[in-house]
Formats: sequence, structure tokens, C-alpha cells
Amino acid sequence: MEDEKIVSLFLSRSEEAIALTSEKYGKKLQHFSCGIVDDEESAKECVNDVYLLAWNSIPPHRPFSYFYAFLKKIARQVSLDLVRKQGRQKRKGELVALSAELETVLPHVEDVENTFDGKMLGEAINRFLKTVPEDRRNVFVRRYWYTDSVSLIAKRYRMSEGTVKSQLFRTRNELKEYLKKEGFGI
Repeated sequence: MEDEKIVSLFLSRSEEAIALTSEKYGKKLQHFSCGIVDDEESAKECVNDVYLLAWNSIPPHRPFSYFYAFLKKIARQVSLDLVRKQGRQKRKGELVALSAELETVLPHVEDVENTFDGKMLGEAINRFLKTVPEDRRNVFVRRYWYTDSVSLIAKRYRMSEGTVKSQLFRTRNELKEYLKKEGFGI
């Protein structure tokens, strides 16, 4: 079934929307969530939470043309929240390390709230990523969106871990400069 029809079912408050969403995207969402929480059962719980949050978010949101991205964004947040809540030491350490890597690049939260809204920052990052060669963009997104480890990225793209680290370092620095030019205080 087309996403537009599923969203319409959400808007009309039909419970069939959840069943169709599960059928179409359930496995993908679970795989994505499992990559973050590192546990199949926890990933299933996260996906169920995604359905509830989607139910509560549609309306006011009407994600006709970006329904899967909408669900995936919810899944990412729910999964990260669960990791924080459970305090899993290994995974928590990896997420803290990822945060530390990007802290030197992204504006401080207070600066964003005072000068720009988070949406504008996201749009600026997306514009930047469109300027980066596809292979480097893929590495960056796998690391900071999907939270893949450096070794997993290296294996996936058949490159050395050193190459991955180098690409991430360069891309972070380029992002920092780009955001400065866009007027974001770093």
C-alpha cells in the first residue's frame, strides 16, 4: 500500500494504519532500532513505541511524502532514549564518544536556541552533506545517524579503519567550517 494511503488511515484514526505500517516497515524499523539498542527484544519494544508515537503525531503532522523517514526519525529517538534509560555501559560509551566527536563541530544547544532553531541547523547540515562526495557522505551518515562502528563501516565499504577515521575527521572539519560560514556559532 502507498504511504499516502497509510497516512490517510492514520488521519482518519483507523487502526488498520498501524497494521499496514507494521507490515510494510516493521522489519526495517526493527533492524534499524536493533543497530542502536543492540538487542532484538528491546528493538521490538522500540518499534511498538514508534507505532504509538506515530499514532499520536499524525495529526498534526502529515508525512505523506516522507512517511518512512518520519517513522525512522521516531525510531532513532526512541532507541536512543532506551539506551540512555537502560544505561548500557558499552553502547552508552559508544554514543557518548559519538557525541564528543560532533561537539567540536555543532553549535552549543544554548547558541542554537538563542540564534537559530534546530530545524535550521538540520537544514544546513543537509545542504552541507549534498556538497560532500557520495562515499564520504555515506561514511558520515553511517557513523552519526546509524551509529555504526568504524570497523563496521570499514567492512561495509571495503576500506581500512584508518581511511574511515580520516574521512570522518575531514568531513567533521569541513562541516565545522561550513556551519561557521552559515552563521552558526561554534
